[in-house]
Amino acid sequence: MRVSKRLVFLVLMLFTLGVLAGCGSKPEGGDKAGGDKAAVETIPVGINVELSGDLASYGSNSRNGMVLAIEEINQAGGVLGKELKYIERDCQSKPDEAMNNSAALAGEKIIAQLGPLTSGAVAGSTPVMMQNKIPLIAPAATAENVTVEEKTGKTLDYIFRVCYLDADQARRMAEFALNDLKVKNAVIFGSTSDDYAKGLAKYFEEAFVAGGGKIVAKEGYVNGDKDFKATLTKLRSKNPEFIYVPGYYTEVALLIKQARDLDIKVPIGGGDGWDSPDMVKVAGAEALNNTYFANHYSVEDPSPVISSFVKAYEAKYKKLPDSFAALGYDSAKILAQAIKDAGEADSAKVAQALAKIKDFPGITGTMSINEKHNPVKEIVVIEYKDGKLVSR
Repeated sequence: MRVSKRLVFLVLMLFTLGVLAGCGSKPEGGDKAGGDKAAVETIPVGINVELSGDLASYGSNSRNGMVLAIEEINQAGGVLGKELKYIERDCQSKPDEAMNNSAALAGEKIIAQLGPLTSGAVAGSTPVMMQNKIPLIAPAATAENVTVEEKTGKTLDYIFRVCYLDADQARRMAEFALNDLKVKNAVIFGSTSDDYAKGLAKYFEEAFVAGGGKIVAKEGYVNGDKDFKATLTKLRSKNPEFIYVPGYYTEVALLIKQARDLDIKVPIGGGDGWDSPDMVKVAGAEALNNTYFANHYSVEDPSPVISSFVKAYEAKYKKLPDSFAALGYDSAKILAQAIKDAGEADSAKVAQALAKIKDFPGITGTMSINEKHNPVKEIVVIEYKDGKLVSR
């Protein structure tokens, strides 16, 4: 995502104001009688996520996972003998607000930032974090250029993520459609409102065609649309064997329900933007049968590590953790590992340690950070079966 000169100017202004505002301030709860003693016993970490706005479900669940992980870390003795102290900000699902928050958090002397969730919001924060040399760990920003300079392809020294890339999840779904579902042709009906969905559509088409499949039609919708029947009727006339729907659950659930109402029974697939309890609430369990999406983990995975995480999250928040909760949890845990590996809570050294992470046992898979600051790990395909999420 490109960043305008005006945006860079605003970043510099906000950074300056943030530093000035931060002078003399302490992390939340860190200021006590006795001066700086409390501050040196805690390690301040920023949480900058989407707690309101269109994607509040993603941000809130990811924040919950981060907080759970931080509490577990502190209960186990902290990192380097110090507790992690999180400072929370709501970026409101807006890149500009994400930038504002990062400037404020930099002024509060955080050593690293967790979030935001979306690629656009991360792009808003990136200039601030790079200028201040503070590592940012993105839990779920899947666009190709999140961790690299768009023009040069050079890796951004302080930007990391724990999720896979859009290209990888789209290729995984194309391979699944061709090899597991045995379909030979497909249509694409995705959002044209954001780079996330457009990227998935592009990479799916490339992989599906390269694997021997044929794309017989492509259509788009705009985020916020609620009536998809006319386009679905048009696509049905192409006799597709598979429908790929890249987008977020806010539109996808309605689209699938209307497809089934039109007696379109072919399998439908998508990406991790589908992952939300609202999918079943809106579309209904029956309509979701024979639908599939690429995801970061399965809540039904019997692994003891995952079972323990699911149990702890459900006990604390009274609901099951979606993939964004798991990614938030992993982002906090991998940061703690990097601080431990660095040997001190120094932002530059923590960034260097993050770049060297190998075989980290995350909830969303065992991961190693590669030269582009992306994790190398497995991608799960999830099937909706009678309203339940089943790993394929």
